Amino acid sequence: MSSNSNQKSSASIRPEDENLGITANIAYGFQHVLTMYGGIIAVPLIVGQAAGLGSTEIGMLIAASLFVGGAATLLQTLGIPFFGCQLPLVQGVSFASVATIVAIVTSGGGLPSVFGAVIGAALIGLLITPVFSKIIKFFPPLVTGTVITTIGLTLMPVAARWAMGGNSRAPDFGSMSNIGLAALTLAVVLLLSKLGNAAISRLSILLSMVVGTLVAAVLGLADFSNVLNGPVFAFPTPFYFGMPVFDIAAIISMLIVVLVILVETSADILAVGDIIDTKVDSRRLGDGLRADMISSAVAPLFGSFTQSAFAQNVGLVAVTGVKSRYVVAFAGLILVTLGLLPVMGRVIAAVPTSVLGGAGVVLFGTVAASGIRTLAKVNYHNNMNLIIVATSVGFGMLPIAAPSFYHQFPDWFATIFHSGISSAAIMAIILNLLFNHFKLGNSDKQSVFAAGTERTIRQEEIACLSEGDYFLGGKLFDAEGNEVTIESGQSRPGAKTIGKPVSDH
Repeated sequence: MSSNSNQKSSASIRPEDENLGITANIAYGFQHVLTMYGGIIAVPLIVGQAAGLGSTEIGMLIAASLFVGGAATLLQTLGIPFFGCQLPLVQGVSFASVATIVAIVTSGGGLPSVFGAVIGAALIGLLITPVFSKIIKFFPPLVTGTVITTIGLTLMPVAARWAMGGNSRAPDFGSMSNIGLAALTLAVVLLLSKLGNAAISRLSILLSMVVGTLVAAVLGLADFSNVLNGPVFAFPTPFYFGMPVFDIAAIISMLIVVLVILVETSADILAVGDIIDTKVDSRRLGDGLRADMISSAVAPLFGSFTQSAFAQNVGLVAVTGVKSRYVVAFAGLILVTLGLLPVMGRVIAAVPTSVLGGAGVVLFGTVAASGIRTLAKVNYHNNMNLIIVATSVGFGMLPIAAPSFYHQFPDWFATIFHSGISSAAIMAIILNLLFNHFKLGNSDKQSVFAAGTERTIRQEEIACLSEGDYFLGGKLFDAEGNEVTIESGQSRPGAKTIGKPVSDH
């Protein structure tokens, strides 16, 4: 009885609840911070430049984004009642909002209008999260696998830009020195993954970044001269850029961004749940979305913008196999510390972008591979699932292959579908509903698109089977329950065996 009780207790422990200890949590958490640092500072950099701010004010935006991102990560990973999915998800400034924010800033509204729009739209998003949390039944492996694959594929251009140097206006953008540094970082990741023990393999991304940065410093490709320029400690000042201004038009345009963020965060929550093999129900999804929205609503008070889960860190969870949410919670603590200690942020900012690019190839590729693994669970026999996957992934790739594809469309439409992730998610959900839920009008004939993928077995491969033979647990049994030997070589005359080709099927 004690043994059964222990087994039940062990089975009830969620993989994300494993605590690896302070040392491991700090190391793996720092790895998460390095992975997403370039993304979290990109938005305040772009917005600050668009608003014509000086370096000091842009620094305030960056510090605020780090601080709020860390606090949002703590809320998401640790959770409180009704807020936080308690999954290893890093939160940060959403890149989906950049175009809308810049449009509001440059149209004369300024940062106060941006902050008011974010607060208003996020509060509306908070009210509609119950609707999004109820759609989990419409996210079977067909949909989640498509979205996860698209997340990985849409992030690859980011890795490519990082590997080339990050700044397309820089004279060394795409130089052999930048790409060579990225290649070196990638080689170190692969080498450590192959030769290292379990601990080293899990830290391969972090260690490769350290090695890449040290090599860059020796070659003069890393600049640490600005590390000591600026304050060592600074708390984000509430309303530093003025009180929020609530403009109806700005709020409506930002609401479209919030809808996109809700779709993307839903996909990320389901993706990380699938990767770490834990249950994500509608309540947990709703808690995660509410954490997203409340973080977005509070962020403008400190000078930051809309918050969302970072897809690149989903890739880090997949490639390292570290499932603990406490690791990501420590990443949140590190981000909060960086927000309070700008000097530490300047140290991490000195890591060459090309080093991030080398690691990004593995990280983002792993996300796509995880999606492909999920799609392997889908039944492609005599239905339209293959064309659903093909159309959805292709639709998601359109804005990646042709960034100007939606430039002539209405602004609201372009805002939604300019994100490859939301494009693929929306298309996969609609087509899944159309073909697998609303079956009226479906043909019982097999789709020509799926015909080439149907699993077939040659007649001679099953000729040796007898009536009543069956497979169970990878073994072959006859009608009386006796196990039948499976041999890969030549069989003895008269012996009932089955060759390896059949076992492969």
